[in-house]
Amino acid sequence: MGFKIKEISFSYGDNKVIDNVSLHLEPGRFYGIIGPNGCGKSTFLDLLSGHSKPAEGSVFFMGQDLAKYSKKSLSRLIALVPQNFYINFSFTAKEIVLMGRYPHIPRFSAPSPQDMEIVNDIMTKTGISQFKSRFITELSGGERQRVVFARALAQDTRVLILDEATSNFDINYSIRMLNLAAQGVENNGKTVIAVLQEINLAAIFCDYLIFIKNGRIAAYGKTDEILSESTIKSVFNVNAKVYQEIYSNSKQVVFRR
Repeated sequence: MGFKIKEISFSYGDNKVIDNVSLHLEPGRFYGIIGPNGCGKSTFLDLLSGHSKPAEGSVFFMGQDLAKYSKKSLSRLIALVPQNFYINFSFTAKEIVLMGRYPHIPRFSAPSPQDMEIVNDIMTKTGISQFKSRFITELSGGERQRVVFARALAQDTRVLILDEATSNFDINYSIRMLNLAAQGVENNGKTVIAVLQEINLAAIFCDYLIFIKNGRIAAYGKTDEILSESTIKSVFNVNAKVYQEIYSNSKQVVFRR
């Protein structure tokens, strides 16, 4: 059982950013969330991850109201890579990734050899082993984001939520990190829910797309069915050409000046 979202709304003061949204997200799929700036994408992820609670309606996960989970239980089930990650303490990159294992480590216990093996493996796969001993405050924005991404992968949860988690990556690392997320879906039945600004990357990796506009679901469905010129026009108010690309084996979008 995945997420059942029932008529949720959320406001910042008088500004309603999520407006009566209902959705059913099955497990074992890669979902992409796309929409204009300020349309409510990040807030929607906050509600799915339990970081915020809806003012109206409910979010159910695995058949239970998300609000009834303890923080510890939720951290074993859902991992979040936030849009912005700020830390002023001098933790090393390896220490940050190891934090992803904390929900699985009994209180007052040290990390097990298996925990350390998972951390080392994830650091290798994400290409950050070379600065494992460097302080997080010394790393570039892209390097820090890779460390935070690795921390979420080390958390080894059923659900991975990505809030523009590739925004500071070059195309090499964007593809590398999204491939790691997709492998969790394909090989282990995990669920990935990702806000992506790059529509063509979303088309390559996502099974389903959720278009949000003005806090509401503007379009939702399988990527090949929902990604169209009319959808892009209605959501972003821009003209585009959508076509099937053999090289990427996916739909792709091109724009004109």
